[in-house]
Amino acid sequence: MTGLVLAIDQGTTSSRAILFDADRKVAGVGQKEFAQHYPASGWVEHDPEEIWASVVWSVKAALAKAGRNASEVAAVGITNQRETVVVWERATGRPIHPAIVWQDRRTAPLCARLRKHGLEKTFSKKTGLLLDPYFSGTKIAWILGKVKGARKRAERGELLAGTIDSFLIWRLTGGKMHATDATNASRTLVYNIEANAWDDELLGLLGIPKGLMPQVKDCADNFGITDESLFGSGIKILGVAGDQQAATIGQACFEPGMMKATYGTGCFALLNTGADLVRSKNRLLTTIAYRLGGRTTYALEGSIFVAGAAVQWLRDGLKIIARADETGELAARADPSQQVYLVPAFVGLGAPHWDAEARGAIFGLTRNSGPAELARATLESVAYQTRDLLEAMRKDWKGASGGTVLRVDGGMVASDWTMQCLSDILDAPVDRPTILETTALGAAWLAGSKAGVWPQAAEFSRSWALDRRFEPAMEPSLRRAKLKGWRNAVRRTLSDT
Repeated sequence: MTGLVLAIDQGTTSSRAILFDADRKVAGVGQKEFAQHYPASGWVEHDPEEIWASVVWSVKAALAKAGRNASEVAAVGITNQRETVVVWERATGRPIHPAIVWQDRRTAPLCARLRKHGLEKTFSKKTGLLLDPYFSGTKIAWILGKVKGARKRAERGELLAGTIDSFLIWRLTGGKMHATDATNASRTLVYNIEANAWDDELLGLLGIPKGLMPQVKDCADNFGITDESLFGSGIKILGVAGDQQAATIGQACFEPGMMKATYGTGCFALLNTGADLVRSKNRLLTTIAYRLGGRTTYALEGSIFVAGAAVQWLRDGLKIIARADETGELAARADPSQQVYLVPAFVGLGAPHWDAEARGAIFGLTRNSGPAELARATLESVAYQTRDLLEAMRKDWKGASGGTVLRVDGGMVASDWTMQCLSDILDAPVDRPTILETTALGAAWLAGSKAGVWPQAAEFSRSWALDRRFEPAMEPSLRRAKLKGWRNAVRRTLSDT
């Protein structure tokens, strides 16, 4: 059997398909961006049909660039933007409302009402999550409540719901499979991560009929076969994981204590805690890292809503750079005597603050502040936010204390300046791998290992290769001063101050 494995990486701003060969090298890539819709302040939507079209196009493009046919592909793995949800008709597959994106804050009032009724502990104990608009459950509840007749249709079994992976699986299999994996399920706010099942009480609190939800499978499992009409031949779908968990797998973080951070639109850091379901006392998330062979591995996660998106803001909003990759060079020219802080709470603050009402702010501006100082503040904000996550993890779990090496991936890690800044602020080594497509690689490994054409976890881990290690070089006194200024800036940005 061929060792070719296809990864579908459905992200927040684009869909990509990457074809890997038997040596886990990239053989072909297809990528297509799609529109972001902002119908109201704090609202973010996608057109599910445009997402679907971009996925199909990307798969065909990847196969064409590699000069391969679908019949030569052993398996496909899917990874996706996680908490984004779609509700669609069972009979037609047609969405009844635009996809509500993970960044969307419209359900903040619902979350506040649930907290007011003392229900956050109930949700948190069962799901490991907090009551925040970030997660999928309140988004599904919103659609059922706002679209005329949707709740009654859902109760009659006419509608289906799921995260983007579920929608893609349904479409790819021609409506034969309504499924998700344990990692995506764990982000919905209605999945009991200890029992590994949809939770009737939580579904009831949000008014979500259980029949709406997909079957939950292991990350490496049988998710059906793609319809032959799509790509000329059916391909087995054998792997699914949410994007951050897929990156954890792609970084070979299979041992407890290993940690990775992905720097894309946002930043998401996951710390493998093994079989230990660690309940955070510092407002981190307890989540499923992966489930393989029926065995669940857990993780602590810190979610930063804005990382690369802040660089996009410099480019598209302020227009002080033409390309994202100019930011590091511009930041290096900043006046070292100025300390400007950007708190990028454009859509609220994630872990460990979880303040949905906070909004972005800049502190420390002088008449001499210019594009270079803003660029440096933007990149430093990513490092500061990561430091906040690491400190919280160290407080929550002894396995994260001392000697932590951070494995990094995502678009921002190509910048040496940014990675050195990250290491300096963390006061910890930062490892950048040779393969930066770790999210797609993780999805591909799930599918390829399940198909028997790629190695199992131990051998796959040994193939992980380092591109460069960044070691901290900042004076401790300067680090302390910078962190003090950052904490003051965050304190002044929080909505209750």
